[in-house]
Amino acid sequence: MKAEHRTRFTQAVRWSAAILAGVGFSVLEHRAAAADTPSLFGALVAITPLTLLACILAWRSPRRPLMLSLCLAAFVAMYLMSDWLLAHYEWVFLLQHAGIYALLCLAFGRTLQSGHTPLVTGLARMVHDTMTPALDRYTRSVTWAWTIYFGATSVLSVLLFWLAPTAVWSAFAYLLSPVLLVLMFAAEYAVRFLVLPASDRAGPIEAIQAYRRRSASGAHRS
Repeated sequence: MKAEHRTRFTQAVRWSAAILAGVGFSVLEHRAAAADTPSLFGALVAITPLTLLACILAWRSPRRPLMLSLCLAAFVAMYLMSDWLLAHYEWVFLLQHAGIYALLCLAFGRTLQSGHTPLVTGLARMVHDTMTPALDRYTRSVTWAWTIYFGATSVLSVLLFWLAPTAVWSAFAYLLSPVLLVLMFAAEYAVRFLVLPASDRAGPIEAIQAYRRRSASGAHRS
């Protein structure tokens, strides 16, 4: 029991640290994007997430040398464009925010095509040994809901960036969007309790744990 409590405490600390880091960086991004005058600090805040993500994906890629070479070429291109980036790094912020939501919309939406398994249904199958018809219908509906949510957020981000002052867009992108995302999770969780029996309910933590178990067992077999 002590080991179990230590594990739960460690997980709670990790989740708390991740949440605090996310909130802190969102505030930092908002301040950088809404600044009246461009600055080197703002440009670094803008490009850091994309560069870190690119390096991580390149390092984990089965074609590591090629992908790292492409990353290096991209860094050289950014250096050559440093004057433009310094003056217009708000476009990098837009690319990050609207682009990520657009990619999520595409990732969820493409699984709704005929012959595909809806993304949330696939996650549910990792948790549940058997899928009831009600759970199957519900997870497909949730996949639709997330697709619409991500698509609407991406479109609204572009419209606000185009039509509203940068400070307004930045507040939406980095202060309001995380809150709306949490509310979306909370609303879906509440609906799940209303429409599904207890045996069909599972939260995102269970889905993540099941995904990790499947990934670990697949890596062990290979």
